[in-house]
Amino acid sequence: MATKAPNPVDKYVGSRVRMRRIMLGMSQEKLGEALGLTFQQIQKYEKGTNRVGASRIQQISEILQVPVSFLFEGGPSGTPNAEGFSEGSSPSYVSDFLATSEGLALTRAFTRITDAKLRRSIVELVEQIAAREEPEKRTRSRPPVARRTMLLLNTQQSGFR
Repeated sequence: MATKAPNPVDKYVGSRVRMRRIMLGMSQEKLGEALGLTFQQIQKYEKGTNRVGASRIQQISEILQVPVSFLFEGGPSGTPNAEGFSEGSSPSYVSDFLATSEGLALTRAFTRITDAKLRRSIVELVEQIAAREEPEKRTRSRPPVARRTMLLLNTQQSGFR
């Protein structure tokens, strides 16, 4: 018997639970304790393997200190233009990235940088690194933007000592 694939909405809600839990620095075990569940059950919710009932969604949103709507924002829907889901929502890769611990850590750190020039330089540096990952661009040496960014970063760091 073939296993049934998780419903996209269940998967999305689970990813939002995971993202918020990680943002708060909360373990699956702690969330499970607060809900009276095992961490394995939380894992199943976060993967979309098990569906989350309405009352449980309410409990989770209270524990994670977000409105219930947060768990559904930007998610898939059965209706192509359902209000609050399709229009103005971020592309799925943004939600996927923010659902990772690396994505959250990078976002937290980046938003603490107040220098606009430094932030722009970091974006340019990351874009240059990403471009180097593309096969047709692997032969290039470090571009001037990356060199400039590294100099700016070194200057900024030496100012903090």
